[in-house]
Amino acid sequence: MPDVASPVSGASDFQIATVAGGITAPAGIRAAGVACGIKPAGLDLALVVPDEAASVAGLFTTNKVLAAPVVLSQRHLAQSGGVARAIVVNSGCANACTGASGDAVAMSTAELVAARLGCPPTEVLVASTGVIGVALDFQKVSAGVRAGFESLKADGGHAAALAIMTTDTSPKETAVCVRTPKGSFHIGGMAKGAGMIEPLLATMLGFVTCDARVEPDLLRRAITSVTAETFNAITVDGECSTNDCVLALATGASGVVIDADLYPALVEGLRTVCRYLAIEIVRGGEGATKLVTIHVTGAREPGHARRAARTIANSPLVKTAIHGGDPNWGRLISAAGRAGVPFDLRHASVRIGPVLLFGDGQPFDDESPAAEKYLAGKEVTVSVDLGSGGTHEATMWTCDLSAEYVRINADYRT
Repeated sequence: MPDVASPVSGASDFQIATVAGGITAPAGIRAAGVACGIKPAGLDLALVVPDEAASVAGLFTTNKVLAAPVVLSQRHLAQSGGVARAIVVNSGCANACTGASGDAVAMSTAELVAARLGCPPTEVLVASTGVIGVALDFQKVSAGVRAGFESLKADGGHAAALAIMTTDTSPKETAVCVRTPKGSFHIGGMAKGAGMIEPLLATMLGFVTCDARVEPDLLRRAITSVTAETFNAITVDGECSTNDCVLALATGASGVVIDADLYPALVEGLRTVCRYLAIEIVRGGEGATKLVTIHVTGAREPGHARRAARTIANSPLVKTAIHGGDPNWGRLISAAGRAGVPFDLRHASVRIGPVLLFGDGQPFDDESPAAEKYLAGKEVTVSVDLGSGGTHEATMWTCDLSAEYVRINADYRT
């Protein structure tokens, strides 16, 4: 991820640079990733623990079917007033649709971690990912928590990122240093997700840490704003999971206090981290061979642009055409036309990469060979102008749809 330099709108300037360390790059954060047998092999339980009570904000799935850890963490966020001492995450079992026993496991997990830290259970947040409808073995979780506390360290971010993976092909983690005239602070993050990805106000599982001091309400405002254009601008298969969440912690260990002047620097740092993680989720989508950027212009309202981009990004016909390297612009124009937003075919246009294939009501099929050559790449951009005369635009990220996606999900549970 390249370094980013950005101006503050106000009294000062800030610089953002990529650094190592992932979720433990910020001061005052320790993490661990351990194996406790929830998955057949590999690390499957992660702990993220601030040295002191930290501000926390969270966003969760909009699915009406809520997993036990989502219900618990939503309740704990409300009860604690936005304070957290730990996040515990297991992979390999979603603990969703598991009834009262699943609720009890989530609560027992929070109580176990809280007892180790000497804090109220309401200051512990829980997340799970994996197969729906399978009981989560608390004995395994308990063993994992004990091992996790013994393994906690200030450079444990990579192990934690490994531990939250399910069908992910690689861990997703990054960190930045935000330098301002009032001091420097760090933001780190990790995420998992490969299938059941269309977050709709959350993400699959995403965790972000920061060592600036940020009040909970301000942190929630910032992460909500950033999520809208990062985690909420991705789709792999149009499926909104029962377990989606994004949680942000701010420790204050750097001594930098986020005020009105530094708020833009916080937002831009969060955006840099979350955008990278979101794109990596799509890049590593189940069966994916191509990262696809969908860019929609010419919309009368921002919501129109986002809706059209999402419709195109979720179209199986668009995704399979891209997988096959077929420059079928008709699928793109058709998806845009059914998005339910103002659309004028007479002024609409479609580009695959730099190649104009349709414009002002006319096809340019002679350009198809150039578009086909472009589609052979691993990262492609398709652009659609709605032709409605508006100035608003939106970007979403998706991936192609391959036979491998079908294979993975045809026997995911068995």
